[in-house]
Amino acid sequence: MVELLLLLLLLLFPFLLYVAAPQIRKMLSSGVCTSTVEIPGKVVVVTGANTGIGKETAKELAQRGARVYLACRDVQKGELVAKEIQTMTGNQQVLVRKLDLSDTKSIRAFAKGFLAEEKHLHILINNAGVMMCPYSKTADGFEMHIGVNHLGSGVTTYSVHPGTVQTELIRHSSFMNWMWWLFSFFIKTPQQGAQTSLYCALTEGLEILNGSHFSDCHVAWVSAQARNETVARRLWDVSCDLLGLPMD
Repeated sequence: MVELLLLLLLLLFPFLLYVAAPQIRKMLSSGVCTSTVEIPGKVVVVTGANTGIGKETAKELAQRGARVYLACRDVQKGELVAKEIQTMTGNQQVLVRKLDLSDTKSIRAFAKGFLAEEKHLHILINNAGVMMCPYSKTADGFEMHIGVNHLGSGVTTYSVHPGTVQTELIRHSSFMNWMWWLFSFFIKTPQQGAQTSLYCALTEGLEILNGSHFSDCHVAWVSAQARNETVARRLWDVSCDLLGLPMD
């Protein structure tokens, strides 16, 4: 009898999991940007905007009237996404510019070109990044993860954690791709993953929280080491030295 009940539970478990999945996903993605602010005339740069969270973020900001620059390594893919966003939002001010964060020459060229086009930058979303890449180096000789995610992106005003999101970030790991597929019912969509970035970009009055870490549209806890001013300054100085930039 006990064995039969156990067998029945095992057979029912996948079905119950499937039924409960939408509620579990909703619970795990509780943070939602509720701001209704419109931003016509504002200039936005979103890195890595041709897919995933970056694409969803760029689409929402374009929907609200901003002029949005999609800063992408793959310009051809970026152009396709730009046309898609233009069609969906009716905003033709969605532009694509080349930016390869693994090459400081590309970063400087992007910055120079942007300054020639625009007088102001109102919102910067440093979304692009890599994860679990096979060992490789950037064009400047840095390990790929530190070169792209830290040195390439620079220092952000806010740091955000989007949660566990179904994006191309795990493309280098067959195991993680399998895990993402297995638990896909519980993983955030790119649109859900974009909410915290949108919250920080659009919510008024967050200036006093500069330097904070956000998760699910709320200020999140960080470790004591992450709040250590001495460590932060040392990281800044080392990063500037590696990039050949003045430290102040």
